[in-house]
Amino acid sequence: MNTNRLRRTLLASLVVAAVAVPVSGAATRAGIPAPAAVVFDAGDTPQARYAANRDAVAEAARTAEAHGDRRRAGRLRALAAADRRLLAFDGHGTGRIVEVFGDLERARRIAVLVPGSDVNLDTYGGRFRRGAAALSAELGPDAAVVAWLGYDTPETVGPEVLTPGRADEAAPELRAFMGLLRSFNPDARMSALCHSYGSAVCGRAARGLDVTDLVLYGSPGTGADTAAGLGTAARVWVGRGADDWIARVPHVDVEVFGTKLGLGPDPSEPSFGARPFAAGDGGHGDYLEAGTVPLRSIARIVKGDVA
Repeated sequence: MNTNRLRRTLLASLVVAAVAVPVSGAATRAGIPAPAAVVFDAGDTPQARYAANRDAVAEAARTAEAHGDRRRAGRLRALAAADRRLLAFDGHGTGRIVEVFGDLERARRIAVLVPGSDVNLDTYGGRFRRGAAALSAELGPDAAVVAWLGYDTPETVGPEVLTPGRADEAAPELRAFMGLLRSFNPDARMSALCHSYGSAVCGRAARGLDVTDLVLYGSPGTGADTAAGLGTAARVWVGRGADDWIARVPHVDVEVFGTKLGLGPDPSEPSFGARPFAAGDGGHGDYLEAGTVPLRSIARIVKGDVA
């Protein structure tokens, strides 16, 4: 199949998915009861939040166990361990988790990871969290890494991943969260690291986002035509692994039957204007694997070790 035909076929598939009724997976595990999320005051310290959320997760585990969901209860008990640092937790629906690796208040550098599709309460302990831990180890003790599952991520096989709707909803949440981090540590160098659909979230939030570097990897688009169009003073970086399937997804921005489809131009194209970084030969989920080229590249950006 030639390139033009492949693009037309993929685009047709996107159109069908975008206008279809999203029934598959829409209610995934949404019926599991959970206690109310803890509401914090602006002056609450990270340590106070960690302790309160640890108690909230333990209660959520008991609730899930009583509901008969032993698998989720087990995952929640792991989250409630004494060495876990959760800035935020909400067990309702697909779930929200914000976990800190390192000393948030004393860190010289803070990196916030914004995930793409299919990251939720039941998958959080997989590749996304492992990547945060690997980056934390690569950066060392004077840095903190924050795994921000602060929005309802879309499913990879579903219409929301093809549209900016979830990103539009998540953007103000990300801006507010970055402001909270700044209140904890006014002097830290901050970076937003945005994977896959997470780069659309960062693109929507970029204007006014308090970061030095905005790092896009495995990106399907940001919603902007160029890096300058993001409206940020941050340095914008982009990387894509040689075996990342996202390269084969059409980068479009059209309206179909009243539905906005696509996330705009490919940020890895030179015409977008982002700074490229070495992303190695890996696939879509490999960017933060320990010992890899992209992990080292991203760590250097967070440290400010690149021109």
